[in-house]
Amino acid sequence: MPQNLLCSYCSEGLTMFYLSGLYVAVTLALVPSVNALKDGECEVCVSFLGRFYQSLKDGEVKFNSAEIEKAFLKTCKDAKGKENRLCYYIGATSDAATKMINEVSKPMSYHVPVEKICDKLRKKDSQICELKYEKELDLSTVELKTLKVKELKKILEHWDETCKGCVEKTDFIRKIEELMPKYAPNAAKARTEF
Repeated sequence: MPQNLLCSYCSEGLTMFYLSGLYVAVTLALVPSVNALKDGECEVCVSFLGRFYQSLKDGEVKFNSAEIEKAFLKTCKDAKGKENRLCYYIGATSDAATKMINEVSKPMSYHVPVEKICDKLRKKDSQICELKYEKELDLSTVELKTLKVKELKKILEHWDETCKGCVEKTDFIRKIEELMPKYAPNAAKARTEF
């Protein structure tokens, strides 16, 4: 076989190999990942990290891993409820058993979307995406007498208030109605119009 013909086949073969590799890379880039988050999944993670990312941009923080980690620890110190639980799972609380903070800070330093960060966190700890916000009560229309004591306590807890000496359900209702003008003035006004 002549030398020129052999090199011609090599050249065509390499070109085909590169083109097929390029085709696979482009196809994989355009096809959404099978494990990508769907709407509503990881709502606490996406919401909390989204607000955190926005606060970094607004605060003009340097986007490096160390600065983001420092800011994240500070933000988690003030987190409550489900957001505090998310911080615990990530390892940003003092009582956390594991530390995955770099799984947030490093990708965020490269401006990776929070949905992708939460998807990666979900692969490491599925509990992260199981967190859901509790439904908000419409205090202007809800009948407080129909709520359970546990739900009444949550309203007070949300307001960072306690009901010392409250024993009966009516005690909690009285305390909520007393504090409603301070914490939910629109709801208090709507309730007086009934």
